[in-house]
Amino acid sequence: MPTPMLLPLLDHVLARVLTAGELLIAELARSQGPRGSGDKAAVDVEIEQQLRDALLVLKACDFWGEETGRILTGNRWCWVVDPNDGTSDFLQGRKGSALSVALLHEATPVLGVVYAPVTEASQGDCIAWAEGLPSIVRNGVPVALSLASRGLHADAVVMVSAAAATKPGLNAQLCAPARFLPMPSIAYRLARVAAGDGVCAVSLYPVSAHDVAAGHALLRASGGVLLNQEGRPLQYRSEVEMETIAERCFGGAPDACRALLGRDWAQMFRGGE
Repeated sequence: MPTPMLLPLLDHVLARVLTAGELLIAELARSQGPRGSGDKAAVDVEIEQQLRDALLVLKACDFWGEETGRILTGNRWCWVVDPNDGTSDFLQGRKGSALSVALLHEATPVLGVVYAPVTEASQGDCIAWAEGLPSIVRNGVPVALSLASRGLHADAVVMVSAAAATKPGLNAQLCAPARFLPMPSIAYRLARVAAGDGVCAVSLYPVSAHDVAAGHALLRASGGVLLNQEGRPLQYRSEVEMETIAERCFGGAPDACRALLGRDWAQMFRGGE
């Protein structure tokens, strides 16, 4: 599929993702609360099945989903879907979980859509891009920026998991001189960094392709990087790689990511504040 063909495809993907997001909005509004427990929610399967059917009609190719399984035949193209990144936070009533859809071409993320239907701002936030667009588009508005020259400074923001709120002192130390912002969903953290809300998004837990591929596409559009715990770019070349694509990941401005990944994040798991 030539790059120009990705642009009309993106419009169709956006429409399908926004429609699927209505399921998440309705689920969060249930009087009894969302169905599910731990990190499993019934709506996740419902959203992914809806997206899977729609995306494979748009382009028949391989498919990697968190909930409905994987079809990997060696096709040069592959859809990668997370129907609700941040499920455990979602089930606890936190806002900011996100639908995440990427399209890989020869193991490179060339299209990405991350949609948080319910955010702390009480409105949806949809960030998207495909090769051929000069910049990402946020809620229909182009956002032209470059992360290439951004770094850690007092006005910068590092986006970390919602659990960081339980250890504010340690997170402040590890992110200094930048401020830290706890929030659900590594997909949405990466998307917000790509849109200029921060300089780096961090996950200290193992991630799979469905967690990060769409955010990775968005970072590519903004001159950012997505690195694993060893400082290497994330790869999507095999099923084994995609299953655990990184033990930890750092996505955003290159200088900020490299500075942060060199810090002793293992302190977060040693107890204390």
